[in-house]
Amino acid sequence: MKHSPRIRTVVSCTALVVALGAGTTACGSDGHPLSAKPYDAAEEISFKGPAGDSEKSGKVDPDKPLEITSESDDGRITDVTATDASGRYVAGELAADGSRWHSTSPLAAGTHYTVRVSTEDEDGAPGRKVIGFDTSTPKTKKLLNVEFGPKAGKYGVGQPITAELSAPVKDKAARKVVERGLRVDSTPEVAGTWHWVDDKTLHYRPKEYWPTHATITAHSNLAGVRVGERLWGGNAKTVKITTGDRLIALTDAATHSMKVYRNDEVIKEIPVTTGKPGFDTRNGVKVVLGKEYFVRMRGTSIGIAEGSSDSYDLPVYYATRVTWSGEYVHAAPWSTGSQGYANVSHGCTGMSTGNAEWFFNTFNEGDIVKVVNSDGKTMDPFGNGFGDWNLGWKNWREGSALVAGSPDAPSPAQRARLRPESV
Repeated sequence: MKHSPRIRTVVSCTALVVALGAGTTACGSDGHPLSAKPYDAAEEISFKGPAGDSEKSGKVDPDKPLEITSESDDGRITDVTATDASGRYVAGELAADGSRWHSTSPLAAGTHYTVRVSTEDEDGAPGRKVIGFDTSTPKTKKLLNVEFGPKAGKYGVGQPITAELSAPVKDKAARKVVERGLRVDSTPEVAGTWHWVDDKTLHYRPKEYWPTHATITAHSNLAGVRVGERLWGGNAKTVKITTGDRLIALTDAATHSMKVYRNDEVIKEIPVTTGKPGFDTRNGVKVVLGKEYFVRMRGTSIGIAEGSSDSYDLPVYYATRVTWSGEYVHAAPWSTGSQGYANVSHGCTGMSTGNAEWFFNTFNEGDIVKVVNSDGKTMDPFGNGFGDWNLGWKNWREGSALVAGSPDAPSPAQRARLRPESV
């Protein structure tokens, strides 16, 4: 029986010519091809390095794709697995007829790779070949470092994951490389995606809020990977956070009341006052950014002229921040007569000192504060805190370089239901 398929492996502009020669008989002792020991699929390997120093070093250019092709009319490739020294897989696609496999994810610079090729001949006899090679390191390159946020700790279910890049990435192809390399995993598993806020900032969130008591880990696989012209993946420190209960404060500006939900059950109702006409509180979902026991609030900080009828300078306690521009949920003992009846604040949500102390001690970073029925505008998604949840899921996905315009994938729970069950 013949064992003559030939495989050519091309790494970048490097040619790894693999001749699949005869090694053993295709049939085992019982005459069945599948009982045979896989024959050596490479009788001869020829390696030509790209021009330049890499030719002398025998290393290959990581900027080019890895390609494996079969030159045989009566044999085919059945599987190709390529991994680096740390075990990271190189994604690839195999032609339906088994004639060609090529990588679809970039190679890393300065890395050793192992490629395992499986073949079969016209009689179904299996062949194997393992190929090793090293990629070169560019002489001049700029590193793209990544800083994940928030800091490690416990947060509410509304906390987005952020990634700050050390250099701008504008090209769509380069953005795809970045997204593929930045991973967010959660237990329990939940599907989510990145959204490009600007050229150096990405936010990650699931379709709905995070599960309660989840563990969420953000990490990067970009180290050594070519992102763009003279730009290579650099350092990134893994960040792990956990979530607590699902805490949501729902403020209705029309009824001047706040209902606080813990895991979808109302645990407290609070009379409040929100922004008066001209200073209407923003509608929409806001995420708690932090807490300050004491804040000096002055009208001049939001553009109110000192000495005007709307001017103020007040000591404020138990202030829970929801925007960077100065919107808080806080104690407002001067307006207790209006709380539950009228909106008289300059945009914040005011309540009695006792209720504000309770809110301050109950809510933490990442918890949800939502305002409805205000005459104010909707909270901006970005730039003034975490308004990420005010973007619908379709619009959120449009901010991804990878999934924009594609159908939404099934959730992990839906995928589990779709799996066939054994009888």
